[in-house]
Amino acid sequence: MHRPAESKTQDAENNRYESMVLVGEGTYGYVYKAKEKVTQKRVAIKKFKPTKEGEGISLTAYREIMLLREIDHENVIKVRDVTINPEERTLSLIMDYAEFDLSEIIRFHHNTTPPTVYSIKSCLWQVLNAMHYLHCNWICHRDLKPSNILVMADGPEQGVVKIADFGLARVFQSPLRPLYENGVVVTIWYRAPELLFGSKHYTKSVDVWAIGCIFAELLTTNPLFPGKEKDTKNPNLFQDVQIEKLFQVLGKPNVEVWPDINSLPDWKYKNPQKWKGTLLEKKWNQYPNVHPENLRKIPNLGLPEQRPSDSRTEARCDAQAFDLLSRMLEYDPTRRITTAEALDH
Repeated sequence: MHRPAESKTQDAENNRYESMVLVGEGTYGYVYKAKEKVTQKRVAIKKFKPTKEGEGISLTAYREIMLLREIDHENVIKVRDVTINPEERTLSLIMDYAEFDLSEIIRFHHNTTPPTVYSIKSCLWQVLNAMHYLHCNWICHRDLKPSNILVMADGPEQGVVKIADFGLARVFQSPLRPLYENGVVVTIWYRAPELLFGSKHYTKSVDVWAIGCIFAELLTTNPLFPGKEKDTKNPNLFQDVQIEKLFQVLGKPNVEVWPDINSLPDWKYKNPQKWKGTLLEKKWNQYPNVHPENLRKIPNLGLPEQRPSDSRTEARCDAQAFDLLSRMLEYDPTRRITTAEALDH
């Protein structure tokens, strides 16, 4: 699809914005940095890509607008306005501009020094605070990842974390269709095991799993389960490699830790009973059995050194961090910690 020229994105609806600069592109649209002419306040303009001829504005755009217009929370990105460009037949969201996203911050610390324990706690608490608000209002985000978590750098909101990109978010109180009928959700590295095993039912706990993956990434500055990119020639490999990443880190699950696992559609392909006497059985036996202590084997997974130094405080905080992380990364979604419980941890 042809990328719109920056001159054409100059808010043809009301000419309220200036200094338009393209800063990002996603599946559904383009994101620009701009200034309000009157206030000189910086804003972000998310311009949705037009759909095929005759189809109008995408359902994804409608859903995101509907949810964001109803949400009002300090840790969720705020929509200031919605505009329509009749010439381009496009729709735009005008939102607060955030200087950074969490993936940029993690990358920075990967190449320098680890983030401080205070930064990690603050970031994690704000993410949980936002998600608790959303879950209490029957909203499941379904695409939490570092690039969708924004961090304000200027003004009175400096240091405030905001959840963004609600293109895959859904209301789950009484959905018109089962959630699984919406297709694949959550970027693969942050996808919960029940989704990987093809569960026909899932809950807001998929968001908690993703937060656990982000928490581990803050601690190590590396993704916890970095599976391979999708192979169009063998789409099943995409899921299989990601499942193996989980097994390598957490160990292989069983009915003791996940009683419902035998009912999952794709578990039968991983069931070792089918592999007796094959190379696949040998590979299965190479994975460790599931155990919370498996997480401690991950390089650099622990809270950064605190100052002033107090070994007893560090040990206690470290143990608490591992406990919280292990409860977020429970295989069984019914045993996974909730956002409310995590906030009180």
